[in-house]
Amino acid sequence: MNPTRVKLTVEVPFEELKPSLDAAYKKIAQQINVPGFRRGKVPAMVIDQRVGRNYVLDEAVNDALPKLYVQALEDNNITPMSQPDVDLGDFHDGADLNFTAELDVKPQITLPDYIRFEVQIEDAAVTDDDVDEQIELLRERFGSLTPVDRPAAQDDFVTIDLSAANDGEPIEEAQATGISYQVGRGTMLEGLDEALEDERG
Repeated sequence: MNPTRVKLTVEVPFEELKPSLDAAYKKIAQQINVPGFRRGKVPAMVIDQRVGRNYVLDEAVNDALPKLYVQALEDNNITPMSQPDVDLGDFHDGADLNFTAELDVKPQITLPDYIRFEVQIEDAAVTDDDVDEQIELLRERFGSLTPVDRPAAQDDFVTIDLSAANDGEPIEEAQATGISYQVGRGTMLEGLDEALEDERG
């Protein structure tokens, strides 16, 4: 068994299965019809005769096993990291219930004495160009646009309308109005910057 996988061995006295046995009889009584008895009121002895005591025991174990597994985890302070591989041993009427469960668990990690570690960090070197670059970015981010009464120039922001047509017929999905664009970016239509600059002449 590796450090991240454990195996639980659980033994449960038969008497502790009584609540699950009672629940199994109640469940089966609701599912079968027996002449002379109302649904849900069939006695345990009649159920044993009709469906078999082993069937009732299987139902009881299926009901009890998840609860017993969770209880075993809590008793051993185990946090599961996977679904268990459960192996149910031989079980018969009146005997103790024995099963094992293998599962992955959280690993135990021991940290080194990091307090004694020393880390050297070089001082950051900031140049005037670095400062100018950040200032320019802040200007672009928080600056506001002011209308001017002159032809558009490089780096100006303009508001334009675009319209495309095919053989003189406008293409509906290729119409746009009020688009903000910075002259010289070259991020829109090819030749747009040249056309805007030609407007200055």
